[in-house]
Amino acid sequence: MIASRAYLDAAKAYFHFLIPEFGFSLSTETARSAVFYDLHYRSATQVISISYENLEDYFQVIVYQLVNQQLPNYDDKRRTLHLQALNQALGVIVGPADWIGNQHHFRAFKPEGTVQRQLLKSAKELRLCLTHFDQLMAFKPSFP
Repeated sequence: MIASRAYLDAAKAYFHFLIPEFGFSLSTETARSAVFYDLHYRSATQVISISYENLEDYFQVIVYQLVNQQLPNYDDKRRTLHLQALNQALGVIVGPADWIGNQHHFRAFKPEGTVQRQLLKSAKELRLCLTHFDQLMAFKPSFP
């Protein structure tokens, strides 16, 4: 288990790149007791949700493609893109040099504990996915 403040502070630090590099803003921050934590970053076309269910130890990052400035239905696989699926498609597009270059951006972080390590790993993956997002969308039909 991780305290809400520790989770939210680490998530905001690790995912801060979304603001200067990709034009997102932090739109919502949620902490429901010690049970559920969530951050939403929003741009003109996307919302990124970074959530953690503490009791279930369930973490996920989702990139929502907005429809008329609204979130799509969670079950809409064309517009609700899970980081895990994006990351699988990314392996076809990027090489070792891309991964190494991306690691440099996160070298100052020292995560404490499993949840923070998971957050940092996802931040690294998301940054690389967003950097190559247009190319990833060309592979979209192959997403699970």
